[in-house]
Amino acid sequence: MFSERVKCIDISGIRKMFEAAGPGAINMGLGQPDFDTPEHIKKAAIDAINEGFTGYTMNLGIPELRQAICNKFDKDNHFEVSPDGVIVTAGASEALHLALQSLLDAGDEVLVPDPGFVSYPVLTGITGGKAVGIPLGEKLTVTPEAVNELVTPKTKAIIVNSPSNPTGAVQSKEEIRGLAEIADDRNITIISDEVYEHFIYKGEHASPAQFSDNVITINAVSKTYAMTGWRIGYAAASKEYIEQMLKVHQYIQACACSISQKAALAAIEGPQDCVGEMRESFRKRRDILMEGLHGMGIKCVTPEGAFYAFPEVSDDDAPGKLLENGVIVAPGTAFGRNGAGHIRLSYATSEDNIRKALGIIEKVLV
Repeated sequence: MFSERVKCIDISGIRKMFEAAGPGAINMGLGQPDFDTPEHIKKAAIDAINEGFTGYTMNLGIPELRQAICNKFDKDNHFEVSPDGVIVTAGASEALHLALQSLLDAGDEVLVPDPGFVSYPVLTGITGGKAVGIPLGEKLTVTPEAVNELVTPKTKAIIVNSPSNPTGAVQSKEEIRGLAEIADDRNITIISDEVYEHFIYKGEHASPAQFSDNVITINAVSKTYAMTGWRIGYAAASKEYIEQMLKVHQYIQACACSISQKAALAAIEGPQDCVGEMRESFRKRRDILMEGLHGMGIKCVTPEGAFYAFPEVSDDDAPGKLLENGVIVAPGTAFGRNGAGHIRLSYATSEDNIRKALGIIEKVLV
């Protein structure tokens, strides 16, 4: 009755934990900032409603937002893109879907970080493609050496996510340059997921598009401006890539929400101190979490970005036991085969919650 490609999809391991949680549980599994959207952004949305900006927009997105995105890439990421090389989407998730749909035929391979974000292998499989996991290096990054060992004639794309979900690892500029060289040498497209770029605590963010034209850069206002529910993402690439992505977008989405596009414009062009304040808050929370984990002898590579930690745990039932004691975490296996023996902890929650959770973790797992 139902398609095989859909029947083989399992419900996200992260969502399963949320649904099983009791009332009052400390949520260290949720991947979204616990801040409110800044006031000037909300005002822009209210103004759009009051002005009647509630109809369809251009499929690619409103011109002023696409120009603002181009300006952002030039200023923050040091590469140039034209407005016809930008498409505004319903979150970064749709942008990922469009990129893979436009690139893959049945049997094509996509190299994905393992462990890596849960959507990468599933969205690849929906196209009829095959996700091939890239084992992470000692610093939990994707290394050019590991990618070189996995590239085959069937490889069409490499997904890079820096800072990373679930590990918080940040790819070095040298690693990014090496991956770009592989993409150019082998005519492979890099899909670069950069939604956490503004939450880096050590090192600096490097975009593959600085070094190669064979790149689709994906980003969103969701994490940077605490706008996860507004559902605005975007992709930037050469016009040829965007033309193919637009074909799919115009039939499954038509356009991103008009009101949210106006809010996103205010976010990108407006004051950025709200981003710095969130980043410093996350840094403090990370330090509290890492001091607690290391103090109880739990091994965990200190995350350099995003708002996740990926500690090692010896108990395979750790997520279930923590859930029974009132702490929601994401099982490492939700992020790939190599995630076994880990849990993902989101520190996008209050300092008080982090300290309480640490006490429970010590009681249950140590």
